[in-house]
Amino acid sequence: MPEYEKAMRPEDITRLFVERSNAGDAAGVAALYEQDAVLAYPPGGQTVGRDAIRALWEKVLANRPRFEPEQPLPTLISGDIALTSTPPKDGTGARAQVVRRQPDGSWLRLLDQPEFVPPTR
Repeated sequence: MPEYEKAMRPEDITRLFVERSNAGDAAGVAALYEQDAVLAYPPGGQTVGRDAIRALWEKVLANRPRFEPEQPLPTLISGDIALTSTPPKDGTGARAQVVRRQPDGSWLRLLDQPEFVPPTR
């Protein structure tokens, strides 16, 4: 596996995610997740584990989508766990991730909720 830049702050993961997605690097995206991470995608489902996340992103990135950086909300940190989030540019819902500090001091995603749209009443 190639040597990837590590996220040394929780906020770095979002930037690295956008860079690697726009480069079509599914393995690089998957490297931002812990081995047993849970991704709430596709909508209504879950993708569990780094290998499954890589396979999912290979399909998503095959269409060459373009991702734009989004301004993160303030990160909440408690010990080795952090909550990162961004409001989508369209102003609907939110994106949230739980990340965990690794033994080398870097951070990886553990739980990823990339799209949350509140139910309409």
